[in-house]
Amino acid sequence: MIEKILPDFYRIEVPLPRNPLKVLNAYLIKGQKRNLLIDTGFNMEESKVALLESLKTLGVNLAQTDIFLTHLHPDHSGLISAVATENSVIYCGELDAYILNATHTVSYWSELKILFGLHGFPQQDIDEVISKHPGCNYNPDRDHVFSFVKDGYILNIGSYRFHCIETPGHTPGHVCLYEPNHKILLCGDHILDNISSNISELGITDPLGNYLRSLEKIERLDIRLALPGHRRIMVDVHRRIYELKKHHDNRLNEVLCLLKNGTANAYQVATLMTWDFTGSWDEFPLPQKWFATGEAMAHLLCLYNKNQLWIVEVEGKLAFALIT
Repeated sequence: MIEKILPDFYRIEVPLPRNPLKVLNAYLIKGQKRNLLIDTGFNMEESKVALLESLKTLGVNLAQTDIFLTHLHPDHSGLISAVATENSVIYCGELDAYILNATHTVSYWSELKILFGLHGFPQQDIDEVISKHPGCNYNPDRDHVFSFVKDGYILNIGSYRFHCIETPGHTPGHVCLYEPNHKILLCGDHILDNISSNISELGITDPLGNYLRSLEKIERLDIRLALPGHRRIMVDVHRRIYELKKHHDNRLNEVLCLLKNGTANAYQVATLMTWDFTGSWDEFPLPQKWFATGEAMAHLLCLYNKNQLWIVEVEGKLAFALIT
């Protein structure tokens, strides 16, 4: 489906088969000399066909089209190999660009396995969950050369003037685009309307703290319309920011309460946290256990950085305990 948002500004629905998110919102801005495609979809045939057909319907010449990745995840980056030409510039935050290319290496996944193992994820399940990981299956076919963007970088496309805003949290190098004249925010997965973004980039010192600081950065902007990477467009993004801050505050308090019962690692905490899933922890699909463990880790690290927890070693695993 294609939806016209403003003159020369379109939302393109790209299907994400067998994924609970169902659809990616890609965005296209047409300019006099260059077009800009924001995010792409999974590197799989159904997503590729839908994206290319939509671009063809809009009369897009790929040789005159640049690509902007809000972040590295494969539902946003997977198809850059299919749409980028030798003339295309691919914009991305520097950390995410580095990690995206690193996902083509064995060492990246080996280090991720070690890290999750240290935080309690069952060793017998790690190889299976990695084999099902979207980053293993739906990423771009090869490494790419990226043009790095930072706070204040400006992209002029047609009548639109987009300001890049670094918003680390969901990923280390997540970047939003803000158009001050139209008061539009292209927010990737930084802010979603009826679901909370997964915060689980392990190996980062304080991913949740970064995310909350990024929310405050966006909260200061005058925004009329927020265009997310998934689900519906938001007209009151400041209300949603308040809800997300409250959600994570409740999560942090929940984790503190759970640790009153004793020291625990991230996997153990994840099994006890409240999730939007009707079944028991044992009924969770394995990939969801992986992301839940990462989410628990992000909250534990945030509390550690607030000097409310300390890290101890228990049976070769990293665990957390209350500071009393």
